[in-house]
Amino acid sequence: MNMPTPTRDGRWLALTVLCLGVLMIVLDTTIVNVALPSIRADLGFSEATLAWVVNAYVLTYGGFLLLGGRLGDLFGHRKLFLLGLVAFTAASLACGMAASREWLVIARGIQGLGGAVVTAVALSLIMDLFAEPSERAKAMGVYGFVCAGGGSVGVLLGGRLVSTLSWHWVFLVNLPIGLAVFVASLRLLPAVHGSSDVRQLDVGGALAVTAALILAVYAIVDGNQAGWLSARTLGMLAEAVALFVLFVFIETRVRAPLVPLKLFRLRNLAIANVVGVLWAGAMFAWFFLSALYLQLVLGYGPMEVGLAFLPGNLVMAACSLGLSARIVMRFGIRRPLAGGLLVAAIGLALFARAPADGHFLVDVLPGMVLLGLGAGIAFNPVLLAAMNDVAPRDAGLASGIVNTAFMMGGALGLAVLASLAAARTGTALDAGLAQAAALNAGYRAAFLAGTGFAVLAALLGGLLLRPRPSMVAAEATPAH
Repeated sequence: MNMPTPTRDGRWLALTVLCLGVLMIVLDTTIVNVALPSIRADLGFSEATLAWVVNAYVLTYGGFLLLGGRLGDLFGHRKLFLLGLVAFTAASLACGMAASREWLVIARGIQGLGGAVVTAVALSLIMDLFAEPSERAKAMGVYGFVCAGGGSVGVLLGGRLVSTLSWHWVFLVNLPIGLAVFVASLRLLPAVHGSSDVRQLDVGGALAVTAALILAVYAIVDGNQAGWLSARTLGMLAEAVALFVLFVFIETRVRAPLVPLKLFRLRNLAIANVVGVLWAGAMFAWFFLSALYLQLVLGYGPMEVGLAFLPGNLVMAACSLGLSARIVMRFGIRRPLAGGLLVAAIGLALFARAPADGHFLVDVLPGMVLLGLGAGIAFNPVLLAAMNDVAPRDAGLASGIVNTAFMMGGALGLAVLASLAAARTGTALDAGLAQAAALNAGYRAAFLAGTGFAVLAALLGGLLLRPRPSMVAAEATPAH
């Protein structure tokens, strides 16, 4: 029997539950990085195989976002959220109990699958719960707050758990969170049937696009080690492209496609996903390379790096929670998105001029704060642009698409900009520069390219997005 839709107040409790589930996924993306040296020493990973503790998660997470979102549309967003939650929590227990390399890598793959499903349907559930534009903007702001703040919490919590207990606890900490979210979800989330008109799963399309995404992600994460022009990397990318072509062919032939291609005629959805790819490419690379800049050039320790990121993440979280929703209701989607990305681009440009003997207050903090401010303002409009014009029956799919865009953009941007940094560093070393100065030259080149990504994303969003009628009408309503 279906539960009724939550009351007005109950919807905000339901949102809290959803955000706790998403927080668990966000935490896992950063908390594990702190534990990698301990995992390597305890389980006997080599330098090359240790990457699979991260890659196994990334592969299944990126590969199953689309399918997870569509399954939510077919069989119910709440049901898939609970299934993904169970898979992620059970896999976290398996990771925490892992006694061998193989066991941990397999469990991490299952974690990625569960995380993909939870992430893909969480946005859809928020859209189900909040239909009125101003409340939806506020709810998306809370969601953005969790996504923004979770990364810093993961770094700090991971360092604390590893130093005081053991690496096992970076996974076991998910158990009480997962159990609490599961119990609360049963009481607070609406149990509605799938909203899709057709209950038939496009198996051929699902297999083709999932395999294509997994191959593409694998080629990207493996590209720096195997070589971007190696036969292995180019071969996998070619296979991924061939599978994408097969997927499009299947979607044009089946009665109930996994991804109705007409969705991409929705201008805001298409533009928001292109913007998401560019922006995620810049931001993922900045997070990774700025951490290396702080450690390898300025000599910061792991905990100091976590604290250095804290001001920017706090600004981002604060903007997502309060300011972004008010700006969206006052100015619509397009101007806040473009303005936020331009502010973030200025922050990246400041990092592109940071010297090898930089100081935190002068050369790090201003860029961090501007990136936090810009990202905090822009995150909400990007999600709203992608989701607002989509019919309820396709909400899970649209959520899967936008999350896939962020995932693929982040992975590709990190790979490309890290390779650019490495190439520039090599040239600087050949020219006789010291190690720290050469590394800094590489990071500055990558930050400058990331600035270009962010500026291009701002221009595309500002010039091509179309205001939605409800948002235009909302502009006349003062924010409270």
